[in-house]
Amino acid sequence: MALKLGAFAGIAVATHLLVIVVRHVAAHALSLKADRRYQKLKSIVTLSTSALVFTLYFLSFGFILQELGVSLTAYLASASVAGLAIGFGSQGVVQDVVTGLTFIFSDLVDVGDLVEVSGQTGIVRAITMRFVELENALGASVFIPNRTINNVINYPRGYVRCLVDITLTGDADTKNKIEATALTLLQAVSEQFPGIMITKPSSEGRLAFKAGKEILRLKFRIWPNRGGAIESAFNQELVARLKTDVPDYQSWMVSISYEVEERIARSKSAWSWLENKRINRPPGR
Repeated sequence: MALKLGAFAGIAVATHLLVIVVRHVAAHALSLKADRRYQKLKSIVTLSTSALVFTLYFLSFGFILQELGVSLTAYLASASVAGLAIGFGSQGVVQDVVTGLTFIFSDLVDVGDLVEVSGQTGIVRAITMRFVELENALGASVFIPNRTINNVINYPRGYVRCLVDITLTGDADTKNKIEATALTLLQAVSEQFPGIMITKPSSEGRLAFKAGKEILRLKFRIWPNRGGAIESAFNQELVARLKTDVPDYQSWMVSISYEVEERIARSKSAWSWLENKRINRPPGR
């Protein structure tokens, strides 16, 4: 009997020590890098560690029961029935995990991308087994359960580009006056509407077309679906000021359009961080 108790204690201690080692190795691996390329790897390591720890404890308990005369087959069968019952009771959690794994390995989005997920728009801060965490334009954290994700829109440049084209008309002095008025208002718009801007607006200068039309193009990098202030308040104030400078200036001479620039080519490998590490490795190592 003493021998059996010693064997039980040995199995329990060995299992616990092994669990400590696994958790220590996993924690060390997770603390090595904070770079966005490692975020998906961290999620996978966390899930794998939890699964391994559960397996170690489960098998150790089964071996102890076997020493006490309980059939290992009966133990596994009972555990299967209990697991099935728990699975039915926690279908939402299972769906979150399965969808989270699909989300990670499909490489639809990455940490730091500007996306729209299930009607919520923001920058991806974390991708876990249960949630996708976004930071929206107001700085609030939005947690979206993986099972509720039904569509994903990825904005490849991290913003939507809003273009305001201002027709330059009249002689050289009139055109210069129009340009000066537009640039003056441009400087104030980022201070007036900070919540819609991702970066400060800029001017692309004058553009001349073959048909003889000349415009001044202003560029705004904004959050998705936040262009209403530019279309209404900024546009109305701009036209009002231009009409003061040039009485015959018309509202249709200012046009607003939106554009998402071409995506930068990016490796779709879930392990691209490892490929980059190999490429950047110093010679002779």
